[in-house]
Amino acid sequence: MLDRRHMLAALATTALAGLAPTALFAAASIKPDEASALLVIDVQNCFLPGGSLAVKEGEQVVPVINKIAKAFANVVMTQDWHTPGHISFASVHSGKKPFETVDLPYGKQVLWPDHCVQGTDGAALSKDLAIPHAELIIRKGFHRDVDSYSAFLEADGKTSTGLAGYLKGRKIKRVFVAGLATDFCVAWTALDARKAGFDVYVVEDACRGIDTQGSLAKAWADMAKAGVKRIQSADIAVSA
Repeated sequence: MLDRRHMLAALATTALAGLAPTALFAAASIKPDEASALLVIDVQNCFLPGGSLAVKEGEQVVPVINKIAKAFANVVMTQDWHTPGHISFASVHSGKKPFETVDLPYGKQVLWPDHCVQGTDGAALSKDLAIPHAELIIRKGFHRDVDSYSAFLEADGKTSTGLAGYLKGRKIKRVFVAGLATDFCVAWTALDARKAGFDVYVVEDACRGIDTQGSLAKAWADMAKAGVKRIQSADIAVSA
């Protein structure tokens, strides 16, 4: 028969073993280094409250992004930068409404309300972003006849923005993606970053999704399959 002290010791060991994975995970903060870059995707007025394509709770990503950006020596931001009458706008397709789809030469295209038109206030980055050390802004979607979700490639899958070359030239090996919207520009950016050979992390609470017709769940599934890591802002070590 087991001695009471032996039983208590065994129970304590079991309890500690159960807690160990959580404790280890909590201690394993990610520390961005010189080979890491934060990609801040499309935090623009059109995607924020009052914008023509507002993402629900989109404004909530701004303080989170501002906080984690302090941990990165390398930050790149993107802007949708569409021409008037861009092919992705529902307004240029007779009888079509926003969020319907059409087939274009490069594939299926979701149609959007007019948004992020070059030079307009809607295309401007949020005034509440506070990332003075951001070193590059990539503008995308400025070709009238092709959309561009990804920060790396336009929607035809072959027209490059030049971002991969820039990051590789800077010897960046891993990228962290945040911004709007999770299921479109964030996900496409993350997937193309993986194809370009980077280790990729998506900071979930620094993103918000549109979620049209199950697009958010599909985006997360596609990213997981591609080896994209899903993390929270608290996983990133930020100096006080």
